[in-house]
Amino acid sequence: MFERFTEDARDVVTGSAEHSERAGEDSITEEHVLLAMLDQEGTRAAFAFASLGITDRRASVEHALAEARRRGGLSKADEDALAGLGIDVAEIVSKVEEVDGQGALQAGGKPRRWWPGRRPFTAAAKGVLERSLRIAVGRGDRCIGGEHLLLALVARPGVVADVLAEHGATYEAVERAMFGGGGGGGSAKAG
Repeated sequence: MFERFTEDARDVVTGSAEHSERAGEDSITEEHVLLAMLDQEGTRAAFAFASLGITDRRASVEHALAEARRRGGLSKADEDALAGLGIDVAEIVSKVEEVDGQGALQAGGKPRRWWPGRRPFTAAAKGVLERSLRIAVGRGDRCIGGEHLLLALVARPGVVADVLAEHGATYEAVERAMFGGGGGGGSAKAG
Protein backbone atom coordinates (compact mmCIF):
# COMPACT_ATOMS: atom_id res chain seq x y z
CA MET A 1 0.00 0.00 0.00
CA PHE A 2 2.83 2.44 0.83
CA GLU A 3 4.07 2.32 -2.75
CA ARG A 4 0.83 4.11 -3.69
CA PHE A 5 1.48 6.95 -1.21
CA THR A 6 2.38 10.35 -2.62
CA GLU A 7 5.31 12.27 -1.15
CA ASP A 8 3.05 14.32 1.13
CA ALA A 9 1.35 11.15 2.44
CA ARG A 10 4.76 9.60 3.15
CA ASP A 11 5.74 12.79 4.94
CA VAL A 12 2.63 12.41 7.12
CA VAL A 13 3.67 8.86 8.05
CA THR A 14 7.22 9.98 8.86
CA GLY A 15 5.97 13.02 10.77
CA SER A 16 3.52 10.96 12.79
CA ALA A 17 6.37 8.69 13.89
CA GLU A 18 8.33 11.78 14.96
CA HIS A 19 5.35 13.10 16.95
CA SER A 20 5.00 9.71 18.64
CA GLU A 21 8.69 9.68 19.53
CA ARG A 22 8.63 13.25 20.90
CA ALA A 23 5.63 12.32 23.05
CA GLY A 24 7.52 9.29 24.36
CA GLU A 25 4.81 6.92 23.20
CA ASP A 26 5.34 3.37 22.04
CA SER A 27 3.00 3.52 19.03
CA ILE A 28 1.67 5.89 16.39
CA THR A 29 -1.91 7.03 16.95
CA GLU A 30 -4.50 8.92 14.91
CA GLU A 31 -3.56 11.99 16.91
CA HIS A 32 0.04 11.75 15.70
CA VAL A 33 -1.20 11.47 12.12
CA LEU A 34 -3.27 14.64 12.58
CA LEU A 35 -0.39 16.55 14.16
CA ALA A 36 1.91 15.56 11.29
CA MET A 37 -0.71 16.79 8.82
CA LEU A 38 -0.96 20.10 10.66
CA ASP A 39 2.82 20.52 10.24
CA GLN A 40 2.59 20.42 6.44
CA GLU A 41 2.48 23.35 4.07
CA GLY A 42 1.51 23.51 0.43
CA THR A 43 -0.63 20.37 0.35
CA ARG A 44 -4.36 19.92 -0.24
CA ALA A 45 -4.82 19.00 3.41
CA ALA A 46 -2.91 22.13 4.49
CA PHE A 47 -5.15 24.19 2.19
CA ALA A 48 -8.25 22.62 3.76
CA PHE A 49 -6.95 23.33 7.27
CA ALA A 50 -6.23 26.94 6.32
CA SER A 51 -9.56 27.51 4.59
CA LEU A 52 -11.47 26.00 7.54
CA GLY A 53 -9.49 28.08 10.04
CA ILE A 54 -7.86 25.05 11.66
CA THR A 55 -4.33 26.32 10.98
CA ASP A 56 -5.03 29.49 12.99
CA ARG A 57 -6.57 27.44 15.80
CA ARG A 58 -3.92 24.74 16.07
CA ALA A 59 -3.37 25.52 19.76
CA SER A 60 -7.08 24.98 20.38
CA VAL A 61 -7.00 21.66 18.50
CA GLU A 62 -3.96 20.52 20.48
CA HIS A 63 -5.65 21.57 23.75
CA ALA A 64 -8.80 19.60 22.86
CA LEU A 65 -6.68 16.53 22.06
CA ALA A 66 -4.84 16.89 25.38
CA GLU A 67 -8.17 17.13 27.23
CA ALA A 68 -9.37 13.97 25.50
CA ARG A 69 -6.16 12.18 26.57
CA ARG A 70 -6.77 13.46 30.09
CA ARG A 71 -10.22 11.80 29.98
CA GLY A 72 -8.57 8.48 29.10
CA GLY A 73 -9.13 8.87 25.36
CA LEU A 74 -12.91 8.96 25.52
CA SER A 75 -14.55 10.46 22.47
CA LYS A 76 -17.42 12.92 22.74
CA ALA A 77 -19.83 10.13 21.77
CA ASP A 78 -18.44 7.94 24.57
CA GLU A 79 -18.79 10.77 27.06
CA ASP A 80 -22.36 11.49 25.90
CA ALA A 81 -23.30 7.80 26.16
CA LEU A 82 -21.96 7.66 29.71
CA ALA A 83 -23.78 10.88 30.58
CA GLY A 84 -26.99 9.22 29.35
CA LEU A 85 -26.37 6.55 31.98
CA GLY A 86 -25.88 9.20 34.66
CA ILE A 87 -22.08 8.99 34.68
CA ASP A 88 -20.27 12.32 34.80
CA VAL A 89 -16.87 11.74 33.18
CA ALA A 90 -15.52 15.14 34.31
CA GLU A 91 -16.34 14.29 37.92
CA ILE A 92 -14.66 10.89 37.65
CA VAL A 93 -11.54 12.39 36.06
CA SER A 94 -11.43 15.03 38.79
CA LYS A 95 -11.67 12.45 41.59
CA VAL A 96 -9.05 10.15 40.03
CA GLU A 97 -6.68 13.10 39.58
CA GLU A 98 -7.21 14.15 43.22
CA VAL A 99 -5.88 10.77 44.30
CA ASP A 100 -3.38 9.89 41.56
CA GLY A 101 -2.37 13.27 40.12
CA GLN A 102 -2.97 15.25 36.93
CA GLY A 103 -3.21 13.09 33.82
CA ALA A 104 -3.61 9.83 35.74
CA LEU A 105 -6.04 8.42 33.15
CA GLN A 106 -3.75 9.11 30.20
CA ALA A 107 -2.18 6.14 28.50
CA GLY A 108 1.53 6.28 28.81
CA GLY A 109 4.47 4.82 30.51
CA LYS A 110 7.80 3.81 29.15
CA PRO A 111 7.94 2.95 25.45
CA ARG A 112 8.12 -0.78 24.72
CA ARG A 113 9.81 -0.87 21.33
CA TRP A 114 10.24 -4.18 19.61
CA TRP A 115 12.55 -2.78 16.94
CA PRO A 116 14.92 0.10 17.61
CA GLY A 117 13.68 3.25 15.90
CA ARG A 118 10.39 1.72 14.77
CA ARG A 119 6.99 2.33 16.26
CA PRO A 120 3.92 0.36 15.24
CA PHE A 121 0.66 2.00 14.27
CA THR A 122 -2.25 1.46 16.63
CA ALA A 123 -5.24 -0.41 15.22
CA ALA A 124 -7.11 2.89 14.84
CA ALA A 125 -4.20 4.55 12.99
CA LYS A 126 -3.91 1.51 10.71
CA GLY A 127 -7.62 1.87 10.08
CA VAL A 128 -7.01 5.44 8.88
CA LEU A 129 -4.37 4.22 6.43
CA GLU A 130 -6.67 1.47 5.15
CA ARG A 131 -9.63 3.81 4.84
CA SER A 132 -7.49 6.31 2.93
CA LEU A 133 -6.94 3.60 0.29
CA ARG A 134 -10.69 2.99 0.03
CA ILE A 135 -11.33 6.72 -0.26
CA ALA A 136 -8.70 7.09 -3.01
CA VAL A 137 -10.16 4.15 -4.93
CA GLY A 138 -13.69 5.50 -4.44
CA ARG A 139 -12.62 8.84 -5.89
CA GLY A 140 -10.91 7.12 -8.83
CA ASP A 141 -7.45 8.30 -7.76
CA ARG A 142 -4.41 6.15 -8.51
CA CYS A 143 -2.32 7.37 -5.56
CA ILE A 144 -3.02 7.93 -1.87
CA GLY A 145 -2.30 11.51 -0.86
CA GLY A 146 -2.52 13.51 2.31
CA GLU A 147 -6.01 14.57 1.25
CA HIS A 148 -7.15 10.94 1.42
CA LEU A 149 -5.53 10.55 4.84
CA LEU A 150 -7.36 13.66 6.07
CA LEU A 151 -10.70 12.42 4.74
CA ALA A 152 -10.04 9.08 6.45
CA LEU A 153 -9.30 10.86 9.75
CA VAL A 154 -12.55 12.83 9.71
CA ALA A 155 -14.59 9.84 8.53
CA ARG A 156 -13.49 7.56 11.37
CA PRO A 157 -15.48 8.01 14.60
CA GLY A 158 -13.31 8.89 17.56
CA VAL A 159 -11.49 11.63 19.40
CA VAL A 160 -9.62 13.07 16.41
CA ALA A 161 -12.76 13.29 14.27
CA ASP A 162 -14.67 14.80 17.22
CA VAL A 163 -12.01 17.46 17.81
CA LEU A 164 -11.83 18.34 14.12
CA ALA A 165 -15.64 18.50 13.86
CA GLU A 166 -15.76 20.81 16.91
CA HIS A 167 -13.41 23.09 14.96
CA GLY A 168 -15.53 22.98 11.80
CA ALA A 169 -13.67 20.23 9.94
CA THR A 170 -16.37 17.65 9.27
CA TYR A 171 -16.03 15.16 6.41
CA GLU A 172 -18.26 17.27 4.18
CA ALA A 173 -16.49 20.55 5.03
CA VAL A 174 -13.03 19.04 4.43
CA GLU A 175 -14.12 17.44 1.16
CA ARG A 176 -15.65 20.73 -0.01
CA ALA A 177 -12.49 22.66 0.95
CA MET A 178 -10.21 20.28 -0.93
CA PHE A 179 -12.29 19.32 -3.95
CA GLY A 180 -15.05 21.90 -4.29
CA GLY A 181 -18.80 21.30 -4.30
CA GLY A 182 -19.34 17.84 -5.83
CA GLY A 183 -16.51 15.86 -4.25
CA GLY A 184 -17.51 12.51 -5.70
CA GLY A 185 -16.19 10.54 -2.71
CA GLY A 186 -19.23 10.50 -0.47
CA SER A 187 -19.69 6.75 -0.74
CA ALA A 188 -16.09 6.19 0.30
CA LYS A 189 -16.83 7.79 3.68
CA ALA A 190 -18.87 4.86 4.92
CA GLY A 191 -16.29 2.31 3.81
